[in-house]
Amino acid sequence: MSQQQVDEETPLLQPAKQKQARTPLPWRQFSIILFLQLAEPLTSQVIAPFAPQLIRDIGITDGDETRVGYYVGLMVSLFFATQALTVLHWSRISDHIGRKPVILTGLFGLSISMYCFGLSRTFYGLVLSRALNGALNGNIGVMKSMMVELTDSTNLAQAYAYMPIAWSSGGAIGPLIGGSLSRPADRFPNMFGHSQFMKTYPYFLACAVPATFSVLAWVVTFLFLQETVPTRVTLWHFLKGKSREHSASVKGPVTSTGSSDSLSTEDTSQRAKAGGSKPLPLRSLLIPRVIIAAGNYAALSFFDIAFRAVQPVFFATPVELGGLGLDPPRIGNILAIYGVINGLFQIFFFADLHDRFGSKIIYSVSMAVAIPMVVALPIINAVARVQGLSLTVWAIVGVQLALSMILNLAYSCIFIYIAAASPNQASLGATNGIAQLGVSIVRTIGPASATSTFSFSIQNPHHAWIVYYYMIALVCIGICTSLLLPRQLWKNTH
Repeated sequence: MSQQQVDEETPLLQPAKQKQARTPLPWRQFSIILFLQLAEPLTSQVIAPFAPQLIRDIGITDGDETRVGYYVGLMVSLFFATQALTVLHWSRISDHIGRKPVILTGLFGLSISMYCFGLSRTFYGLVLSRALNGALNGNIGVMKSMMVELTDSTNLAQAYAYMPIAWSSGGAIGPLIGGSLSRPADRFPNMFGHSQFMKTYPYFLACAVPATFSVLAWVVTFLFLQETVPTRVTLWHFLKGKSREHSASVKGPVTSTGSSDSLSTEDTSQRAKAGGSKPLPLRSLLIPRVIIAAGNYAALSFFDIAFRAVQPVFFATPVELGGLGLDPPRIGNILAIYGVINGLFQIFFFADLHDRFGSKIIYSVSMAVAIPMVVALPIINAVARVQGLSLTVWAIVGVQLALSMILNLAYSCIFIYIAAASPNQASLGATNGIAQLGVSIVRTIGPASATSTFSFSIQNPHHAWIVYYYMIALVCIGICTSLLLPRQLWKNTH
């Protein structure tokens, strides 16, 4: 293959002087997708500040502080366990019936499950609500597919640079809501002190806010989100085994009018021609480049979810047991500040960094900084034991959060690799579903394994570093799998 051919196949990694001008992003639809993505981090991050206290309150640990981390991790893992059972199914369905119906179903599941979570007074109630949340939610992979379908090779990196807006905003607002609105009868006695309902269900108000937001997101999706799959079948036809071609003969391609953001007939026909006429069978998608991209996404997510599960538990654990001894409001503030700064960092720096260095270099560097992120945890505790919550402690926490922002650059890079790995445009949803399936599996294991290891570490002072050895091992796995990623993107049809 000639150098000219390589250059043509990898436009995202061109030197600056050879790059095409970026196509303007379709902001109307793109901003709706960003808005919808906010629902999931809100619902997942809102419980982070009060999850340890919630486990204590329901009494399942019988007052044993060392078991709190285990049950927190188990509760977090349940969402991903049930999601792993259904996410590929939802993604493949979206290739046939369209993205919009699947997103509506997912938002409905998020809303109902969060209301149920806030009303749960037993650990088994928490388990059922989290399981419902995961089973009905297939939106992650579907929304990534929509983002690729709304962009091209010149602005895909820019689009993924904006993707952390939703997650960072949710990561900032969610902990603030959870830390501020949990146990409102105690925190705001003048307003809620006489409410028996708020005393009986002290975490309902914090859960009701993201649940209600999911209802609003459902309405926005139903009224304003435009379909991006060029040809669709109804759910009935899909279940009866009808093909996309049958739907095309009945309904024709999806078109929109009245907006520069709309997908024109010409655009959708070109995408269909370039990407293939129908989704490929699952077996045809299990090719090396899909497996490599999905494997790296899983390795990155394994470490990230393990670290994110341990971090709030570490913050909440007393200093003498190996943590930092912070209360839920302060934990929420730390996570909120991080979320805001991280979102701004991704927006203003990722696209330019990607244009300059490419996906492979940024991804590799981002994985490498995870090691000092882990090492910072025992250092924070060691300093806190001597100096208390001193300026030095907060400085180390700040450095750790800065390293976390660099780590998050890896997500945008791996999303670009996954998009490029799809064999054709019509199989984009299934390709994202395969990647999300692997991620859901490791995220099932990650929180419970990490927090259980943390609990074991604080129970056994002679093995206090085991949890950190474990997380460093996860980083090493991620670094090794990153060696399989090509420096140039695979040939794709976007």
